[in-house]
Amino acid sequence: MGLRDDLERFREVGEQRREDLADFIKYGDLGGGRPDQIQIPVKIISLPEFEYDRRDQGGVGQGDGDTPDVGQPVGQPQPQPGDGDDDGDGDEPGEEGGDHEYYEMDPEEFAQELDEELGLDLEPKGKKVVEEKEGPFTDLTRTGPDSTLDFERMFKEGLKRKLAMDFDEEFLREVCKVEDFGPRDVFEWARGESIPVSMAWIEDAYDDVPPEERGTWASIEELEANVEREPIQRKIRREGIKHVPFRREDERYRHPEIIEEKEKNVVVVNIRDVSGSMREKKRELVERTFTPLDWYLTGKYDNAEFVYIAHDAEAWAVEREEFFGIRSGGGTKISSAYELAQELLEEYPWSDWNRYVFAAGDSENSSNDTEERVIPLMESIPANLHAYVETQPSGNAINATHAEELERHFGRDAEDVAVAYVNGADDVTDAIYDILSTEGDADD
Repeated sequence: MGLRDDLERFREVGEQRREDLADFIKYGDLGGGRPDQIQIPVKIISLPEFEYDRRDQGGVGQGDGDTPDVGQPVGQPQPQPGDGDDDGDGDEPGEEGGDHEYYEMDPEEFAQELDEELGLDLEPKGKKVVEEKEGPFTDLTRTGPDSTLDFERMFKEGLKRKLAMDFDEEFLREVCKVEDFGPRDVFEWARGESIPVSMAWIEDAYDDVPPEERGTWASIEELEANVEREPIQRKIRREGIKHVPFRREDERYRHPEIIEEKEKNVVVVNIRDVSGSMREKKRELVERTFTPLDWYLTGKYDNAEFVYIAHDAEAWAVEREEFFGIRSGGGTKISSAYELAQELLEEYPWSDWNRYVFAAGDSENSSNDTEERVIPLMESIPANLHAYVETQPSGNAINATHAEELERHFGRDAEDVAVAYVNGADDVTDAIYDILSTEGDADD
């Protein structure tokens, strides 16, 4: 195993030793990555390198004068001023952080890992039809090119007809020789035996019996005791498939099924209370809950867009960069955020877009706003899921009742509304699970 193999092995070990995903969500620096690339810290490990042998025994290739000191790495060019050093000060390698200190994970991998970590199984819904393509040849038509003829089906249809319509003609001719049997008697007996024969065929067969052979058999019982009836299956095997009757109406041609390829689009509305009561610790808990949710849904859907709304007594749209840090000194009116969300979501028709509306705050709200305005707005905004996250690190305040009112109105088992409580970092992954496992299979 060479040095290159050693390096690859150490990279694998680094990935295995990256910070546990749940711990990273609870305690890690979530702002270190990008929306499309998550950086998870790796516990530092030393990369392999050659070192000078302590045994100074000379020999071929043993230099003198510039002999390395004991333990000094060898085999790599020594840095020179200006060589890979922008300021030319000859900084030694290792003084700056390296790429191997982080494990980079894209949102798709993050979503897969979080599914495994929390036992989730969210199946995104396809909404907008973007393409129609040919699928497997499962449909059948009455016309088509010969190469698509479903011969197996045609043969089965002909075989079923053969089984239903054929009979042992020789045995029935012997029945015509039973004493005192006329054509009508033979026909009645055949009907009782479920033999599909016509009266005209029996009359022709009866007329073909020579006079001296009439009355050969005293009874049907004597006939059956002396002449074996040939089952139709045996007859088909004896005669071969060339006698299987095929008809035009048996022909079916395989046709490709037309499959609608649907794009999985999602818009996520993140709402945050930025009023004076939302201090730093509460804001941090919102970020720890919302950021993994954004990463997860980005990884699950083909196309994900995000809307960020901040509110105190009024609401306004903000960019992601300022969403988690902004703070105002005003009061709180949560319905203002839902009114703005309803307006902004008009750009994302429910027929084409999956929708998630996530709101967070400390559950403080102006009097009667939850019951009179917020709940009706939540019910009128179609969405895969509405969720509210209460962040109260020091416990519930006396007037922090918004989450409780939502839970009381929608119930704990609602399939499209989730309420989660985050009092500290340890509650974050439980809240994420509660939110993502709430979405049901309701029709669009």
